Amino acid sequence: MVLPLLTALTFAPFAWAYSTVREDAAYVQERVAPALGDLAAARVSLEIADQEAGDSLRAGRAVELSGLSERYRTRTTRATQRLNQVARSGALSTAERQDLDVVAGLVADYGTWTAWAQANAADRALREAALAYARSILCSAREEPGGIGEGGGTGEGGGTREARGTGEDGGTREGRGTREGRGTKGHRGCRPATGSDATAVVDRVTALERALQERFAGRAAAGAGVLAAFVVSGVAFLLLAHGSWRTQVFLHRRFRLYVSVPLLVAAVPLLALPVLAADAVLVQGAQGDAAATARALSHRTSPVIESAAENDPFRTPGRYVIAALEDAVDRELADGRLAFLDGAAVWVLPAGLLSAALTGGTLHAYRREYVRLTRTGAAP
Repeated sequence: MVLPLLTALTFAPFAWAYSTVREDAAYVQERVAPALGDLAAARVSLEIADQEAGDSLRAGRAVELSGLSERYRTRTTRATQRLNQVARSGALSTAERQDLDVVAGLVADYGTWTAWAQANAADRALREAALAYARSILCSAREEPGGIGEGGGTGEGGGTREARGTGEDGGTREGRGTREGRGTKGHRGCRPATGSDATAVVDRVTALERALQERFAGRAAAGAGVLAAFVVSGVAFLLLAHGSWRTQVFLHRRFRLYVSVPLLVAAVPLLALPVLAADAVLVQGAQGDAAATARALSHRTSPVIESAAENDPFRTPGRYVIAALEDAVDRELADGRLAFLDGAAVWVLPAGLLSAALTGGTLHAYRREYVRLTRTGAAP
């Protein structure tokens, strides 16, 4: 009864490995990738809103009547909506969800202090103090003046350099630039801090992005267990194919059968395994490509790029516009699989067990017939 055991050994590890690959791909596409896009959009929208608040409040008493700009209100609302979408995505752990709740509270406080600055716009000292405090809630540090604009900081994959900027309290802060400069002309973008200094909104959002990037990369990489399962299944598949051929030859010689139809039927599910294996390879490759694109959501997006796209909506979106990157990640994950195999993973193991049972029952019937013929002397 070697063939039934080989059949089970072929299908069982393959079913587990293939379902793991497919589940990881679905988790990344439906949860992690959208959450990364939402976090990037929230972070950039808040930085644009901060610039708009500063520009509006410079008008002094006039802003008390006209209010902060429409763009400020649109961007803060968009940031809040995006953060809510992250909370509903299911991509965050319990601790990360708590961190996101803190971010939401800080964003609300930022809006409160910005509104207070608007209400006291006629008093320059109160206005600037309120705006400075609001900005300290948003950013723990700012980009240095020389690093303003896209690419003004350290690029992805580039070296780091010391950055010294003036804090909102008038003092100086030191740190290392770790991402592209995010400011627009005349505005100093946020420079995220790490460790115990990471208390502001952008710091916390960046930390969440970093955690999701690691989760994306972990899911996109084929684990040792998955690879081992595919290897075991592949070896068992080859042994099973050889054993099935030898069995058909034996039955042809002993029973004068041209071919055993039940064994052929039992072997039909085996034909699907190479197709499923090819799909698994495609899915893994697509996840690797999508992970590289998703990294750009955290490292290459900036208020400069988003503002340019917003100001010229009819122009072809740039490579690092958030919406374009989100579409690219989704497209790479969707196109990198055989769509007609969606949902097939749950049927692999049942099909294998059914094939093993049919093989075992057929071989048992042939054995009984062979023993009967041998006892009567009819077998050659």
